[in-house]
Amino acid sequence: MPTEDELFAAVDALLEGEPEMPPPAERTRLREAARISQARLAEALRTSTQTVKNWEAGRSEPRPPRRQAYQRLLDGWAEKYPRPADADAAQLPWTFTGTPDRAEARTPSPSAPQVAAVTAEENAESSAAPATASRPARATKPSSTSRRPAARTAKKPAGPVGADARFENGPLAVVDCEDGQVSAYCVGGLVLDVPAKSLPALVDWTLTEAKLGQARLHRNGRDADPVLLLTPAALERYGLPAELSQEERRAGRLKDSHKVVKQIGKAGLQLTQRGFGSWTRVFREPEGSKRRCVQLCIPAWGALPVDDWDNKNDPLLPTMNGADLARFLGTYADRVMTPRGTTAVTGLELMTALRPPTRAEKDPATGEFKRAFNDDALTQVYKVVDCEVPDEHPNLKGKYARHHLRTPAEMLVEEPYDWCRQLTDEECMQPYLVAIDVNMAFAAAANGLTVGLNGPTHLTGNPKFDPSLPGSWLVDLSHVDLSHVQINGRTVDGDRLPSPFTPKGDRPEGPAWYATPTVAYAQELGFEVAPIEAHVRTQTGRYLDPWYKRLRDAYVATMADLGVTTDLGGQQFLQAMTRSKQADPTMALVLKAIKATAKGGIGKLRQRNRGQVPYYEPWPALSRETWRPDIRAAVLATVRVSMHRKMMKTAAAADVYPVAIGTDALVYPSPGPSPLDFLPYTDEGKPVPGTFRLGVSPGMVKHQGTQTVLWAEEQFDAQGGVFNVANLIKNDPTAGEGE
Repeated sequence: MPTEDELFAAVDALLEGEPEMPPPAERTRLREAARISQARLAEALRTSTQTVKNWEAGRSEPRPPRRQAYQRLLDGWAEKYPRPADADAAQLPWTFTGTPDRAEARTPSPSAPQVAAVTAEENAESSAAPATASRPARATKPSSTSRRPAARTAKKPAGPVGADARFENGPLAVVDCEDGQVSAYCVGGLVLDVPAKSLPALVDWTLTEAKLGQARLHRNGRDADPVLLLTPAALERYGLPAELSQEERRAGRLKDSHKVVKQIGKAGLQLTQRGFGSWTRVFREPEGSKRRCVQLCIPAWGALPVDDWDNKNDPLLPTMNGADLARFLGTYADRVMTPRGTTAVTGLELMTALRPPTRAEKDPATGEFKRAFNDDALTQVYKVVDCEVPDEHPNLKGKYARHHLRTPAEMLVEEPYDWCRQLTDEECMQPYLVAIDVNMAFAAAANGLTVGLNGPTHLTGNPKFDPSLPGSWLVDLSHVDLSHVQINGRTVDGDRLPSPFTPKGDRPEGPAWYATPTVAYAQELGFEVAPIEAHVRTQTGRYLDPWYKRLRDAYVATMADLGVTTDLGGQQFLQAMTRSKQADPTMALVLKAIKATAKGGIGKLRQRNRGQVPYYEPWPALSRETWRPDIRAAVLATVRVSMHRKMMKTAAAADVYPVAIGTDALVYPSPGPSPLDFLPYTDEGKPVPGTFRLGVSPGMVKHQGTQTVLWAEEQFDAQGGVFNVANLIKNDPTAGEGE
């Protein structure tokens, strides 16, 4: 038993403990009162400006020996620049309850007016700050083994009602190293001390202490694994190369002989068959139904391609600090899902996360749970039909001569528009060409689309067309003449419009394979359709609906962050779109990633052989339940048909016709430089029903760019003929990329 003297000595040591530093806001006040910049303070303390920013924002705390020097400086400033006399107890970061001789600390509980005032002040500061500056952190939270003292004021605020306590620190973290201290930057400005000295220890810390991850998006799905993004400094700290060698880049992974790969094996951890690459999964064997897996993201090795995640002409990610990276990817994860690789991979994974193929079902006889399939999901790999697969598919081996180009009667060709025509004499008299772009065209086409969920059924003997059956139909639409079509009682000059049945806009020349939406549109226009044969799916559903809604909400919320809301229309919308380009670079990257997720997710439904295996050999994507080229074809057919329907109604209402279409961008001759100069409106100032409508929601359009007609003629002359000007008319270089 300890003696009384020993106990009193221990208590005295606690009483004489390290003095507590002022709260972050007071540190900033004192420095500004002394008229010292953060850079000058960093130079005096032999550290970086970003470290000083972290101290003043509450993201981190100084450690010895800088802590003592910083404390001394703040004490000196506090004597020289005391707090104003009107600073009452309500401004203190904590309050006390109980009697004076028995005080108990508790968290702040400001009154409602105080909360409102603080919120208003924070909003004013955030709107006045430069868009590229780091956002103020909400908290600094040490891990259970952290050596960094926690500030009293740096308590993490409560999460949203119903938030999962298992993942209270968010879905991911950016791991960085500065001055020998490893930190994990989390969503919302939270910074965790990382005690791990090796990569296996980092994985185990993430699994046991970090409280990172994301709750399942569907009750029958599974929770998302935590993601750690490793900065170059973190790579060096954990013994990983700054970049892969040429041989490793070709293989897409570190050599198995690398010391870190060996460390992982010795620690009892495992890697997937893909090995240690730019996106790496490190895991232990599950504990019952609980996964124990961590995903590592390494941008320096190409994990975040500039085409998907960054600005191609002016990359931002290489210079982003840990807090901004966490904000960028954390916002994406919160609105879409935790990234799983490229945006295309994530887009496909989002479909599965929202429509899980299986669920747990209780066996009434035994009382045990067993796996059951969900009727509204893609649950297994079905056989495919020759007309729907790409040229390198194993089904086509030996069926065609080498280098044979399959005709539309031999393959399903449902692709976006790539069409352009010469301007008429009347159109040449217009001064401008204005390009409009359909928001989230691929996602919008998926909304409400009925797709097949089971395998194909082959129909022969001239089956009757049924628009409720998704699939592929061999039908002759060459008789469809759109030269003079009546729309709402007005004649439309169909010769100035592309054919809705082919990507190039040419009129069909004979029987060809079409997806159900294309054939249904021909029937909608009043023409007879007589299929020769078909491959249809009898089990149907609106599989992509939750996928669309998730991406729609993410897109609209991010546009609102950029100042463009759904209640804006016409000139207000155009002005807000112009301002949004300089509003917040980080949110602009989130927006680009969301659009790339929609586009890439649809493309992944028919992922082609990318040189992984020889021609006509099965490639890995074919083993997925979500390798469904028929669903991709239905989406792209819907994109094309929807655009043609609006072109027809726009032509009927205003007698204007597009001169070029590139994927989801349309170019119109216009008397003025704005879309408002040619888009039709009613006498009440509202868009004519069924025409293109300016707005932020998916399926509506925005202004992509403006050029003069003279510029287009110069381009035609330089190219020696007609080419697609829709691909060049862009005020914003990141727009119109088939989003």
